[in-house]
Amino acid sequence: MGEQVTRVGIVGTGVISGTYLDHLGKLPGVDVVAVADLDLARAQTIADQNPAIRATSPEELYAADDIEIVVNLTIPAAHAAVHQAAVAAGKHVYGEKPLAMDRAEAEPLLKYAAANDLRIGCAPDTVLGTGTQTARAVIDRGDIGTPHAATAFMVTPGHELWHPAPEFYYQPGGGPVLDMGPYYVTSLVTLLGPVVRVTARAGRAKQQRTIHTGPRAGTVFDVEVPTHVTGVLEHESGALTTVLMSFDVWAGRLPRIEVHGTDGSLSVPDPNGFDGTVEIVTPEQREWTEVPVAGGYAGAGRGVGVADMARALRTGEPHRASGELAYHVLDVLESFVDSAVQDQPLDVASTVTRPAAVPLGASPETA
Repeated sequence: MGEQVTRVGIVGTGVISGTYLDHLGKLPGVDVVAVADLDLARAQTIADQNPAIRATSPEELYAADDIEIVVNLTIPAAHAAVHQAAVAAGKHVYGEKPLAMDRAEAEPLLKYAAANDLRIGCAPDTVLGTGTQTARAVIDRGDIGTPHAATAFMVTPGHELWHPAPEFYYQPGGGPVLDMGPYYVTSLVTLLGPVVRVTARAGRAKQQRTIHTGPRAGTVFDVEVPTHVTGVLEHESGALTTVLMSFDVWAGRLPRIEVHGTDGSLSVPDPNGFDGTVEIVTPEQREWTEVPVAGGYAGAGRGVGVADMARALRTGEPHRASGELAYHVLDVLESFVDSAVQDQPLDVASTVTRPAAVPLGASPETA
């Protein structure tokens, strides 16, 4: 029997599309057949380099009979509109994070897709790699007992040091929480389950920032959002995660994520990557010890969530990088910022089922 293949079309041919094309070309069960962009010349450049891929307009791609999944790699402000156009055309859709700019945009998408038996998937799919999945296996085996606490730290001095046009990081929809938070909270929900309540405080070290690189170096711009946010996520399981996300820290010797249980502590690698070293400390072994890889898609890269979704479509199983998970993560992140602004704890209205673990040795075609 020949391999079953799900045909994919990509909308948006910016820088990230090259990474997706590279990795999707290596994954089983998916075949990119078309690319589209508002600038057709950019799509045509990709098609010229890949004879098996055709260039189209977005509207032609949505209407194409041979495409089952639309991969949405447009700018965040366009995510909801492209998702809506794809599902309205009867296509499943998988997009880069965030699912939408806010909950008000995202909720109707999920309702429409569910009512029409369509699926929505969303990055980050980094949590399907061996890093987070090995940590998940350690927790599920009970190696650290019952998890009761975690920490998550993401600190940087700011994107204006390297980005030639960094203003959007400091405008509504930006800030450290909404920029990098999807990686961290998706990993935390994968490890510890959904979040039911948040408490946060926020500040900003500078009211203005200066671009340091590129043709606009020296340009001063206003900071419109909090740039240092800290607080606590309360998980449905009872575990408490202490969070610090900041664009105001010059250097910090802080772990990315740690999980602490009744019988040990676990060091989890950077959730913005697919692999990395997992380490454990227990009462018997008081020094950090590396854990052998125990789960996850080996050698994974951007787009493994698309292949996982394609397989799930063929088998009727839930896909792991789901729209429901992305919505819950967006809800947690928005609630976290709202809590800081309103100066009060807030309940998180949504919930989600913890995604299935990725077994050791799995490929997107089989697990």
